[in-house]
Amino acid sequence: MAASVQENKLNQQRDLFTRIAPQYDFINHLMTGWQDNRWRKAAVKQLQLPPSSRLLDIGSGNGQIIQEAAHQFPDCQCIAADLTQAMMIVGRPKLPGVKVCWSTADTAHLPFPEGTFDGVISGFLVRNLGDIRQGLMDQYRVLKPGGRIAVLETTKPPQHLLAPAIRFYMTKVIPAIGGFLTGYRQAYTYLNDSTVGFLRAEELASYLAAVGFKKIAYQQWTFGMITVHRGEK
Repeated sequence: MAASVQENKLNQQRDLFTRIAPQYDFINHLMTGWQDNRWRKAAVKQLQLPPSSRLLDIGSGNGQIIQEAAHQFPDCQCIAADLTQAMMIVGRPKLPGVKVCWSTADTAHLPFPEGTFDGVISGFLVRNLGDIRQGLMDQYRVLKPGGRIAVLETTKPPQHLLAPAIRFYMTKVIPAIGGFLTGYRQAYTYLNDSTVGFLRAEELASYLAAVGFKKIAYQQWTFGMITVHRGEK
């Protein structure tokens, strides 16, 4: 029964991202005031990859993180793994000349041997995992000893004076904009519900520590709504 529930969730996520794939980049830029580029740049920087390294971007979508990684680490060999083929199809033409292999994969059960990568990175993925601990354990598994993880994610913001305005923007404005531009409001309602119900930054740091990561730290932006975590195997 549990496996069936998880499969249904994966199918729902695949359908959701397939529907919004063509507009995904633009809407993200629009809703974040083009700050999402800055967040990806900061996340990739945390990896501190060695020369001729191997990088896995999980939940890579349209490859924006891979594009930034190729800029910061030109000799890096990149694998982009995602559940949704439509997202990767949109991304491929945007990465001319980048050394990248695309892999359709369930990012909670990675099809790679232990100790394969110098770095593992994800952007806005972890909150969609059915089992966060299992997903992070698998990322730990595929890293080489001394390899680094970077997690760019929305996190539940702390309570402060702007919290009501932030909540209104997330629950009302973003679904309205996303629904208008894609004709699929349900997708952006789901994406923002997953943010509101997700962990605080310190809670996600505890998950990373629980599966074995060391030297864990994080940076936050946008009043605590966006966080980049890093850790080392």
